[in-house]
Amino acid sequence: MWDFLVVALYFAAIISIGLYAGRKQSSLEDYALGGRSMPWWAILASIIAAEISAATFLGTPGEGFVLRNFAYAQLGIGAVLGRIIVGKLFLKPYYDYKVVSIYEYLQKRFGISTRRWASVTFLISRVLASGVRLYFAGILLVIAYMFIVGQDSATPIETVLIYIGALTLITVMTAIYTTLGGLKAVVWTDVLQASILIVAVATTILLLFFTIKGDASFSEAWNTIVATVGDTANNPCGEKNLQPGKVFDFGITGEGFVADVRYILSSEYTLWTAFLGATFLAMATHGTDQDMVQRMLAAKDRKTGTRAVIISGLVDIPVVLIFLVCGMLVFVYYTKVGMELPVNAKGEIEQMKVFPYFIIHHLPVGIRGLLVAALLATAMGSLSTALNALATTATRDWYRDVFNPKATELQLLRAVRWLTVAFAALLIAVGAVSAWYVVMNPNARILPIALGIFGYTYGSLLGVFLLGMLTRTRGNDLGNIIAMIAGFVAIITLEILGSYELIVKIAFPWRVTIGTLVTFAVGCCFRTPQGCIDNRNKHEESL
Repeated sequence: MWDFLVVALYFAAIISIGLYAGRKQSSLEDYALGGRSMPWWAILASIIAAEISAATFLGTPGEGFVLRNFAYAQLGIGAVLGRIIVGKLFLKPYYDYKVVSIYEYLQKRFGISTRRWASVTFLISRVLASGVRLYFAGILLVIAYMFIVGQDSATPIETVLIYIGALTLITVMTAIYTTLGGLKAVVWTDVLQASILIVAVATTILLLFFTIKGDASFSEAWNTIVATVGDTANNPCGEKNLQPGKVFDFGITGEGFVADVRYILSSEYTLWTAFLGATFLAMATHGTDQDMVQRMLAAKDRKTGTRAVIISGLVDIPVVLIFLVCGMLVFVYYTKVGMELPVNAKGEIEQMKVFPYFIIHHLPVGIRGLLVAALLATAMGSLSTALNALATTATRDWYRDVFNPKATELQLLRAVRWLTVAFAALLIAVGAVSAWYVVMNPNARILPIALGIFGYTYGSLLGVFLLGMLTRTRGNDLGNIIAMIAGFVAIITLEILGSYELIVKIAFPWRVTIGTLVTFAVGCCFRTPQGCIDNRNKHEESL
């Protein structure tokens, strides 16, 4: 009952904050940008809450449990570098043109076709990515349901149906305050959600440490943890080439230049990936994704938005380290104290379920409810912003400009709310399909799936945005569409060739980099019409 009480209090607080924050709305801009009046620290908390999705909440401890090193944290280097570029390069034209949908900038720079093509690319990519992340949120609830009813396992069909029920519950609760409250509700609930997350994870780490410590001294407990984490002979998930404690991977194999290049391109966590792949990934997710940029545009000016996004990158590094440590401590708990691990029908350990299984079966009452609330917080934080961004983009770029150009502010506000509901239903559908896929393929890894989706399309988006911001006379509507298709085709081709082992299989952080470079290079082959150049020059003179 204590667990249910904690979760019920969380839901009550979230809905109350959401309804209160959204009580005064009279226009689409109020709904989408909160009147451009949000403080930087609230935007910072909102960015962090959106980034730490259920995939991160469950997947990063899973990486720590399996790999028992900090190599994943290397990507934080690129996260910071990419956000610095976003703050200094991307936000200026967004604020100068006073856009609500960032794809409006592409129309002003190139033309209407580029804007619509980019907008559709974002809508499809975000629906798929957020739907997959929504599935991850259901993992803990499904395990909790089976724990409550005393059921150790279920048939694949029963499991998928339980997932659908869990995903529907999460999405409906999120859609209520997002639909009524808009971005203000999203940001202020994210502040609460980020706070719950920090308290929950810190409590879990302390509980794990003192459980492992037992009657031993602190130094003895520490030595036990270090020795257990470094035990390469004991790896329940069967990961090969285990390197416990590793922080940096320089990508040097000792087998020559070609072998090094192949290793770097096929590895998810190396310093090369951190400085290049992760930087391009951060520019794409935080500079060309309406989901993230919309928060920055809710600040009163560009300086405030820049401060929030850069500091969020710096905060990301310790957050990732904490989640990795949590996973390592779960491994020590499993080894020294005793813990059952979730397995599939073949007896294989399901890595993505290790942390949620620990939460439900091994945490004490009350703390368990706090962790469930924390997972719901991460899931609802990323989901609410996705719904808000999807509905805003669809309303601004399509409903107003294509289907109802004479729409009043009241009609736009009504449309964006109904579209929020429609996208909520779409995300449930994608989450259900994702659940079915993973139930049938239980060894699918969690982070590459969640992050890899962006790699197929966000390189094309980033390439065309950089074309507009780094050049003055390159790119036009037709050329940009060709360039974006070329970037997408390049990644698909590399994936197909890699799957047949004709070339090295490209790791997910590199997809955006390659797609961006191809798109930018092809786009540079086309010249911007003189009329677009003249309009931009007039706008710059007016500023």
